[in-house]
Amino acid sequence: MRPVYLVGGEQKQNPQSDDEWHRHRAGRILRLDPATQTVETLVDYKSPPELCPDEDPSFLFKASEIHGDRLLTCSSTEVLIYDFPSMQLRQRISHPCFNDLHHVCVGPNGNYFVANTGLDMTVELSPDGDIVNQWCVLEGKDVWHRFSSDVDYRKVPTTKPHDAHPNFTFFLGDDVWSTRGKLKDAVCLTAPGLRIQAGDDRPIHDGIVTPHGIYFTWVDAHLARVNPNTLQREDVWDLAKMMSGLRRPGWCRGLHVVDEERFLVAFTRMRPTKWQNNVSWASLRELKALYRMPARVCLFNVRERRTEWEFDLQDVGMTTVFSIHETPEEAVCRAAA
Repeated sequence: MRPVYLVGGEQKQNPQSDDEWHRHRAGRILRLDPATQTVETLVDYKSPPELCPDEDPSFLFKASEIHGDRLLTCSSTEVLIYDFPSMQLRQRISHPCFNDLHHVCVGPNGNYFVANTGLDMTVELSPDGDIVNQWCVLEGKDVWHRFSSDVDYRKVPTTKPHDAHPNFTFFLGDDVWSTRGKLKDAVCLTAPGLRIQAGDDRPIHDGIVTPHGIYFTWVDAHLARVNPNTLQREDVWDLAKMMSGLRRPGWCRGLHVVDEERFLVAFTRMRPTKWQNNVSWASLRELKALYRMPARVCLFNVRERRTEWEFDLQDVGMTTVFSIHETPEEAVCRAAA
């Protein structure tokens, strides 16, 4: 397997608070070579003071995308575009409406699409960073039905509880879809009324589109495949049963589809939370065990129902993972040329 890029962050050693909006020391991007089991830290990032809350801010990279010669990611309040693979920062975009961003990607029209989770909103940006469109991910609601356009939300530590918690944007044709973690589904923003029931009774993440399926992770270590034509869920795999000695491996989020049978999946180290509904799928005994589980990335073979390999990220400075990217084949060809 080609080297893998992991995007996320490192939790503070002794945080002043267990609240997630105070918890992380830095956003990080790592490069893992599965063949040699070696890791290189490429980026260690903290937001400028003017673009984050004033007291005890948290710094973390959220879900990302490799698009040609760029790696796009986001902090809670910024869209960050790095040259790939040199990882030199090319562009920073930030707007007062940005709060708890969770994903950025490039749309079919070349614009950037941002999951603005803190405001239950998806934002479309031009390549220059101007706001082109804003959608509330709650059907029938105006984007400012709950929030004020006069507030700089980059300075607001949290707007929780969220109503929908959009955490990923994907496209079917030219239509824009949002994965809604709290509502366990995905909805079409450009053709209202279309909906995918991706999860059951636990929060979901991701929304990776391939010719043979749309893939979502459930936080309790399940992987679901939805038929992109019928929008119906067709497969659900319990990944925990494919791991030796672990009933619950951690907070499942972050996915790369290798092929129809193999999937790279990440597990974040869990911490106590005041939002107990998010962890209602685990018993108190399981939660105590989960809090001791290190972050990791695993390659699953769902046909053979086994883990081909896994790598513990705890000792290499990553406790929280949002995205996994295998080095694109075209990048390998460019490097060899």
